[in-house]
Amino acid sequence: RNAGDYIFYTDWQWTSFVVFSVSQSTMLAVGAVYYMLFTGVPGTATYYATIMTIYTWVAKGAWFALGYPYDFIVVPVWIPSAMLLDLTYWATRRNKHAVIIIGGTLVGLSFPLFNMVNLLLVRDPLEIAFKYPRPTLPAYMTPIEPQVGKFYNSPVALGSGAGAVLTVPMTALGAKLNTWTYRWMAALNSST
Repeated sequence: RNAGDYIFYTDWQWTSFVVFSVSQSTMLAVGAVYYMLFTGVPGTATYYATIMTIYTWVAKGAWFALGYPYDFIVVPVWIPSAMLLDLTYWATRRNKHAVIIIGGTLVGLSFPLFNMVNLLLVRDPLEIAFKYPRPTLPAYMTPIEPQVGKFYNSPVALGSGAGAVLTVPMTALGAKLNTWTYRWMAALNSST
């Protein structure tokens, strides 16, 4: 039984690392650039990432309440990638297009690297398997067997590669949402 639990926790560790690297780097890109361009102040992206980190602590508590071991559930490292986005905005003298291309790429490349800290600090899946038998999960929450070997056995490379490709259009989307917000505000003000 414990061998199956070990495979479960190992698969969960690697699969979730890649999936969350891609999804959370794109979430960070959209939200951070939206607020930063809205305020026009470099540093707003880091502020946004700090708030998101606190939200993630709450989510970690929810997973723990479902019966998962607390020190196996990691909080993503959002802040350093957001700092790179802020730095790009500041260094390019608030150039929106540079933020989209350079900042977006930096977020996508750096997020999995900073998150690698989580994989180094997390408790060993074998130890977890003996202390915490696998929770019974509904089918839609069962982890997918990872195909890590196809990508030279590197979830970080896979996360960075996919992240860098996807965060640029997501950063552009965040900037575009900003334009729409201003139009929406202008339309509301003109109607009164």
